[in-house]
Amino acid sequence: MNNNITGNNLIEIGYTKGKIIGIALDILKENFADTDEKELLALFKKVKDYPESFLGDEVLNTLATAVIDEANPKPDGTIELIDSPKDYSIFGADYIEEGARNQMDIAMKLPVSVAGALMPDAHQGYGLPIGGVLATRNAIIPYGVGVDIGCRMALSIFDIPEKHYFGKDAMYKRELIAFTKFGAGQNFKGSERADHEVLEDEAFNSTPFLKNLHGKAWAQLGTSGGGNHFVEWGIIDFAERDEILNIDKGRYVALLTHSGSRGFGATVADHYTKLAKEICKLPKEAANLAYLDLNKSEGQEYWIAMNLAGDYASACHEVIHKRLTKAIGAKVLAKVENHHNFAWKEMFEGEEVIVHRKGATPAGKGVMGIIPGSMTAPGFLVRGKGETNAINSASHGAGRAMSRSKAFQSITKSDMKAILKDHNVTLIGAGLDEAPMAYKDINKVMAAQTELVDVVAKFEPKMVRMADDGSRED
Repeated sequence: MNNNITGNNLIEIGYTKGKIIGIALDILKENFADTDEKELLALFKKVKDYPESFLGDEVLNTLATAVIDEANPKPDGTIELIDSPKDYSIFGADYIEEGARNQMDIAMKLPVSVAGALMPDAHQGYGLPIGGVLATRNAIIPYGVGVDIGCRMALSIFDIPEKHYFGKDAMYKRELIAFTKFGAGQNFKGSERADHEVLEDEAFNSTPFLKNLHGKAWAQLGTSGGGNHFVEWGIIDFAERDEILNIDKGRYVALLTHSGSRGFGATVADHYTKLAKEICKLPKEAANLAYLDLNKSEGQEYWIAMNLAGDYASACHEVIHKRLTKAIGAKVLAKVENHHNFAWKEMFEGEEVIVHRKGATPAGKGVMGIIPGSMTAPGFLVRGKGETNAINSASHGAGRAMSRSKAFQSITKSDMKAILKDHNVTLIGAGLDEAPMAYKDINKVMAAQTELVDVVAKFEPKMVRMADDGSRED
């Protein structure tokens, strides 16, 4: 069959008239002539809503770049890059694509760069690669932080032994659907809305820009968005007692969530990226690494907005976890949370620097973190070792082994159903681009960072909810 998607169809899912429509139609004609139209429109809506996720995609990267470029002004190159930048550490080099390395090479040439590192899940992003860590001197890079500011993992471990989970699938599924909301732009209305102290944060009143975002933040509080974000029930296995968490050896029911600062954070990222590009003129190859000086008002404004977005992302997870914990009548034995797509003030080799971790987990000595695999692969509860060469960081997940378009073209629904069945995982939502086969082997990724983290426990997904891709049958 030949798809009959038109420009009007693309406009209906959010595209604007202009050259982007032409790029999209050319890609559809050349690569997806025999694919179901409903599935295609769902995929191309993802490109429109989450373009950064498709920058490493061999088919859709041109469209994704055009979508992002349309929203950002082109700078004139005036600031010179460094000719002989410092070296940076690479962990899991065998698993990292050339595009990610090239982006890191350019980032190290910034005159404000102090040190860098690539994590074993690294892949091409926009500006700084996803899985890239960059320390700068008194400068903050909005696209070094990323669009989804403060995106994070949150884990609640319950006082429910593994044996009490099985046989109650209907209950867990009912509550998971009732207390989570997915999809771009989704929000809660009226009495559904949650309340949280973050909404009273004075930072919302620090600038008119942030004040105007308060309503959006309130409406989306406790939602998860789309892309690769999820909420899932699973079993966490402690092979031995952990004294620090005060949890005995055993297998417990747990809740794991992954999402960020929603539309609030995305709007902040867009606004300050444009501002940085207007102020910081860099050569074309480095334009998306435009930075703001923290000694100036624009840098301070972004720093306040970024931290507020991080606190807001944390609040979203807290709302989800509290609602689901109450719904199943459980007691939380321990909760662990870590975030990426953020920048921290830290000491490095005797000086204060700004450490950007775009898709990388903080792993200072003793710092707890969660590194997920896929919807069928295990995740790992870890404790950082504080490795200086990694700038106290580790990977934030397995990383993609297959681009989204490649997954879409080569993985079938029957393939997806088979692997879920083999691993006894119930899936609610998600598209073929999030299939487990599209991700790197998490065990190899973990083996590449043994000097960065110690494994405390292993998490096995059992019921996963993600945004519906729109192509599923009712």
